[in-house]
Amino acid sequence: MAEVLLSVKNVTKDFPGVRALKGVSLDVEKGEVHALVGENGAGKSTLMKCLIGMYRPTSGEIWFENKKCDISSTRDSLSLGISMIHQELSPVLYRPIMENVWLGREPKTKMGFVDHKKMYKMTADLLASIEMTDDPKTLMADLTVAKIQMIEIAKAISYNSKLIIMDEPTSSLTEKEVKQLFKIIRQLKERGISIVYISHKMDEIFEITDRTTVFRDGELIGTKKTAEFPLDEMISMMVGRSVDNLYFKTGGKIGDVLLDVKNLTGEKFRNVSFTLRRGEILGFAGLVGAGRTELVEALFGLRVKHSGKVFIAGEEVNITSPIQAIDKKMALLTEERRQTGIFPMLSVADNMTIAHIKSYLKSSRLLDFSKMKDDCEKYVDEINVKTPSLRQEIQYLSGGNQQKVLVARWLLTSPDILFMDEPTRGIDVGAKAEIYKLIDRLAQLGKAVVMISSELPEIIGMSDRIMVMHEGHMTAMLENDDSVTQEKIISYATGVLDDFPEQA
Repeated sequence: MAEVLLSVKNVTKDFPGVRALKGVSLDVEKGEVHALVGENGAGKSTLMKCLIGMYRPTSGEIWFENKKCDISSTRDSLSLGISMIHQELSPVLYRPIMENVWLGREPKTKMGFVDHKKMYKMTADLLASIEMTDDPKTLMADLTVAKIQMIEIAKAISYNSKLIIMDEPTSSLTEKEVKQLFKIIRQLKERGISIVYISHKMDEIFEITDRTTVFRDGELIGTKKTAEFPLDEMISMMVGRSVDNLYFKTGGKIGDVLLDVKNLTGEKFRNVSFTLRRGEILGFAGLVGAGRTELVEALFGLRVKHSGKVFIAGEEVNITSPIQAIDKKMALLTEERRQTGIFPMLSVADNMTIAHIKSYLKSSRLLDFSKMKDDCEKYVDEINVKTPSLRQEIQYLSGGNQQKVLVARWLLTSPDILFMDEPTRGIDVGAKAEIYKLIDRLAQLGKAVVMISSELPEIIGMSDRIMVMHEGHMTAMLENDDSVTQEKIISYATGVLDDFPEQA
């Protein structure tokens, strides 16, 4: 019988107005990769935060290595040998890699000063162990999101942990980096280290994990060996119902050109031209660093455009700020919801209405709170936002529910053009289906949607056309028919194929 490393016994966690965990009991064996799956708000991350001292359970017990533990801080969890890689990254951006890795535990000289030379070597060796070649003195601000994620993984390994919790560790990684992460996980497993792996990506769950536990609405629904767990059964347990036809695309009427971009060039992209029509969903595919995000941010006025022209409904526009973009009926759902989306300490209602606040001003210059409440309640119901109240601070909602609030924010502005950058990143299967239905409904209403996604099944399942980029350059514009495959898109995304070669 396998040795149990961690045992959670009847743990309950209450927040104001909501019970996030309802008597959860769970065992993690030594040297296993144990998946936690479930919809956003199901309680997975809440339980993990209890294990690392961010939350204290309302009731229940935590046992580690056959000893009952009182974990009241992250220092307690680290001393036990428990570390966590969080879904929402929070690096010290303007300090180097090595200081981020060893923050609070820097090696010291005999005189008590920080030994920078030793710290540099320790970091270089650590990065080499996960096949990273970046200079330890590189500022975190100069790294891509994917590399920051890998640094967080290296940091967790540096604690010599017995249990590492990974919360959506591949959300920002390329396919190559995911393979490298899985190689690291297998090496850790061989050393007897246990991994708790939280992910919404079912293919990853089946590839890398030994057992899978399903959560729903704060309760543990069941645990099975992953290899013996049918996908349909797993999804049904997660959402409490079957999810058929995940990619909800009805293929409605596509109208006239609404957005026309001609030879647009910026810092991270060059000579990009495309059109976007009313009722169309245009997918942007490409690898990390392809310039997709930078392109839509330039169109929205967040980045400087060096050259090129933009037309909306046939009229040339020069948008240099998000305010101008909103006035032109544009909306941008950003990739990093915590860094560039939510206002964490403001309420759900404030986050939902902030881009549309002028419309609630009455003649007395006071806000019409009654109308604000009505509008917010409408979208809470329509998009199924799980929150105890509109007054709840958004930072206490799950990542998926935060994302839904941001979608509602932009719908309140009644946009004609929506840029959606990784709209389902970190969102569970059930919520993804809801977002897909919403995107399809917007297209049916004649809205024009640009959807950036790193998930190729999502791009193929939802797009009318697919634009592929490689290193800032557009390589293909594909009609989404039976000839489009993931392999074909990858060939364009890596530059192997190029329908629009640049002029020498």
